[in-house]
Amino acid sequence: MVVEPLVVALLLAAALMHATWNALLKADRSDRLATFGVIMTTGTLMGVIAVPFLPKVEYAAWKYLAASVIIHVAYYTFLLKAYSYGDLSHTYPIARGLGPLLVAMVSGQMIGEHLRVQDIAGVVLLSAGLVALALPLKGVVAAPGGRHGLATLFAVLTGITIAAYIIADGMGVRSAGPDFQHRLAYIAWLCVLEGPWLLVLAIVLRPQTVWSHLRRTWWRGVIGGVIANTGYGIAIYALVLGPMAHVAALRETSVLFGALMGTLLLSEPFGRRRVVAAAVIVCGLVLMNGPKLF
Repeated sequence: MVVEPLVVALLLAAALMHATWNALLKADRSDRLATFGVIMTTGTLMGVIAVPFLPKVEYAAWKYLAASVIIHVAYYTFLLKAYSYGDLSHTYPIARGLGPLLVAMVSGQMIGEHLRVQDIAGVVLLSAGLVALALPLKGVVAAPGGRHGLATLFAVLTGITIAAYIIADGMGVRSAGPDFQHRLAYIAWLCVLEGPWLLVLAIVLRPQTVWSHLRRTWWRGVIGGVIANTGYGIAIYALVLGPMAHVAALRETSVLFGALMGTLLLSEPFGRRRVVAAAVIVCGLVLMNGPKLF
């Protein structure tokens, strides 16, 4: 089963949205936790507005909602740690690339979605690209305060949580109800439940500096929140329309967007090897989602 062209276009848009809000977050050097909190709280407000106009989510979906919220909290923690130790062009491709790889590895046993031969070839290409991206660049001085090993570790942990929430949300949105509105209700409730915790944590840890930070840069989090939650909503709904590994793989073409943004907008080093590695990752992801070749 291959994803329809319209869904492919929507997922590419979601990939660009995901890379964009990650670049906005990475670019904030004063208080990423507070900005991330605003990003997610914006999603909460979007969900609160939508929920009254949508049907009730089926009972079977609530356990997946609960699991997804817990997994997302771990994801946020690992992502912030990865960004605090490493560059966007290093950590983002590893974290996003691991997600579809792990989904592909477990989807056959867990949900009966088995890989084609070319899917396996795509996984191999993706893995090779990840290894190349994870290695430090020769002759490049790391950013002040950066720790390459810890950045890679937290990027890998982020990738594991990405795979976990893709599976949880894929199963949740499929069990939310029979039509578009029920599935949209699942997305809205996920935004409501997962959103405010990071902002609450930031306020508890450093109330004075958080309020000062928000007065100056609240707009960054709001813009990022609209982009992030719209993009993930598209990705969740697409999980109904195609195999999870394929949808996850296509969405993670955001690795190329993220790497380019890190280099072009944030002045992070990239190098020829990372250019080739990013291209290999994208080729693997496209191969996994393409029509049957062999």
